[in-house]
Amino acid sequence: MVDNSGDISESGEPMKAEISGVVPGSIAEDLGLVEGDCLLSINGMSPVDLIDYGFFIADEYVELEVEKRNQERLIFEIEKDVDDDLGIIFEKGTFDGIKRCKNKCIFCFVDQMPSKLRESLYVKDDDYRLSFLYGNFITLTNISEKDLERIKKLHISPLFISVHTVDEGKRCQMLGNPKTGDILKKMKELVAAGIEMHTQIVLCPGINDGKELEKTIFGLAELWPGVKSLAVVPVGITKFQKNKYLRVFRSQEAREIIGNVSRFQAFFQKENGSNFVYLADEFYLMASCEIPPYDHYEGFPQIENGVGLSRLLWHDFVQAAKNLPRAINCPCRINMVTGRSAEPVLKPIVERINRIENMTVNLIPIKNQFFGSTVTVAGLLTGSDIVFGLTQWRREQKEERPMIFLPSVMLKHEEIIFLDGLTLEDVEKALKVRITVVEPTGEGIIKKILEVTSEKLAEV
Repeated sequence: MVDNSGDISESGEPMKAEISGVVPGSIAEDLGLVEGDCLLSINGMSPVDLIDYGFFIADEYVELEVEKRNQERLIFEIEKDVDDDLGIIFEKGTFDGIKRCKNKCIFCFVDQMPSKLRESLYVKDDDYRLSFLYGNFITLTNISEKDLERIKKLHISPLFISVHTVDEGKRCQMLGNPKTGDILKKMKELVAAGIEMHTQIVLCPGINDGKELEKTIFGLAELWPGVKSLAVVPVGITKFQKNKYLRVFRSQEAREIIGNVSRFQAFFQKENGSNFVYLADEFYLMASCEIPPYDHYEGFPQIENGVGLSRLLWHDFVQAAKNLPRAINCPCRINMVTGRSAEPVLKPIVERINRIENMTVNLIPIKNQFFGSTVTVAGLLTGSDIVFGLTQWRREQKEERPMIFLPSVMLKHEEIIFLDGLTLEDVEKALKVRITVVEPTGEGIIKKILEVTSEKLAEV
């Protein structure tokens, strides 16, 4: 355990962890803690993040120092089982700010965004704590010896590491930072301490592909099983990108990458019993190749990287589709909006739903006007893209009261705002339509289908 007692903020005051809520029926609720209160210390130690918080409360006796919303400071003495949680909810995983990224990566998506978007969209973190807590990828370029010691001492594992290349000179070039250091040296140190890692390569044509990709894959494979997995994802390019050396992959190039990585996977399966390296679904879609089977992804360790997302969606949909009716009593038409790359993924799902008598689902792939046509994923469509695309679609269809399904990935987490600042209500008013937000999972799609059909029946 790390002793952070006496930690203070830049103002000289004890560090404060603002409480955003409490779990109903929890110890925190019994204590009368509410949103807006601040946790100052646990047993005399000020937690700097959720990692500290988790360690500090793992005791049978806990003394909390809390500052109430009216600035009154209270001490609570708690006796509990070691494993009992207090039920305090924090909005942020770190209480002392975040470690910002100091790199100037040639492919950085944040640097490819226009100005005047939400301020939070321009925040680039490179914080090992957020890597552990939320699966954010970090580069290890700004990690200190103190950080490394804390990771090893508290066994903060797994971590998610952006590698891109194991060649030190090329990595300095790609990250735009002459101090990237020997990435393999740091990773070996972490592996020796029992820290597990999931890694990624953002692949750029003519820069870290070909033989360089092979070198990186096998360099990281030497650290298996400490390095549990490696995802290879294609570089994303927006119309605001200014690096003349960057471009998207061509279909033939994607096919060659699939062929090469397939051979590497066969080798690793024979050597270690694991594929180890996985390609993002985008490669298979741009190459018009079949997505690998469910078992290929070995538990889907890189699902947040878009690795196996399509296969998992299909698998979950087939399981959930057992609840679909054979027919409904009145006609129902749903228009499902998505990005262009997801069209072939959703097509078999739409075909299955359309086998229901009186049910019609229409798939509407929307072109990204905001970031440019090279950005094809649904999660980067903006409110203005939806308005533009559906305005054209409505002129052609002339449907009076269209029902629109929109995947939740287009909206800010737990909010109803798009990347460009438009709200869901703004888009509904502009289009004069009813929009239903849907979780983009097999179960989520079917759940909304059943809800809508039930509503239709109730109207009859």
